[in-house]
Amino acid sequence: MSKQFSIACERNRQPILDVLKDELAACTRVLEIGSGTGQHAVFFGAQLPQLMWQTSDLAQNHPSIHAWMQEAGLPNVLPPIVLDMTDAAWPSERFDAVFTANTCHIMAWPQVEALFAGAAHILPPGGKLCVYGPFNYAGKFTSPGNAQFDASLHAQAAHMGIRDIEAMQSLAQEHGFVMQADHAMPANNRLLVWQRS
Repeated sequence: MSKQFSIACERNRQPILDVLKDELAACTRVLEIGSGTGQHAVFFGAQLPQLMWQTSDLAQNHPSIHAWMQEAGLPNVLPPIVLDMTDAAWPSERFDAVFTANTCHIMAWPQVEALFAGAAHILPPGGKLCVYGPFNYAGKFTSPGNAQFDASLHAQAAHMGIRDIEAMQSLAQEHGFVMQADHAMPANNRLLVWQRS
């Protein structure tokens, strides 16, 4: 069965949508990096019909995205493109916004750097970069649950782990992004919004 299901996606989609409604109100084209199962794309696409939502992920995750898209039948959710941060061939078209959820703690730090560099390449001045997930502040976990989650990530692979907000902010500034908002989200997550200057 190609259609995959993520409990985390189901749980966090409404709180994320509540923020994106405002943050992406002036946008028309969004690139989602790491579309995963495809659940977020079809949920946000249905709720934000003014947006053309471009899905992307590693090739092995495309069947699930296609399955969710086929079931939803939304004209504004576009088939996934292959986007691998270890060797990213970024799309030639421009977008108003880039959105990614729960990817930065999975990728190695050079891949996170590639994400910001690529986003800076395809976003015009004023374009938004929205990043959802858990983050540390002043080098400290925001909850015991996040500390346990970080330990489980490191047990899976040495390159994984919850990122420090200060490192993210420094990387963003390096690529010409200015932080617009740091939204507190359920389950000790954040939704960070930067705007390209």
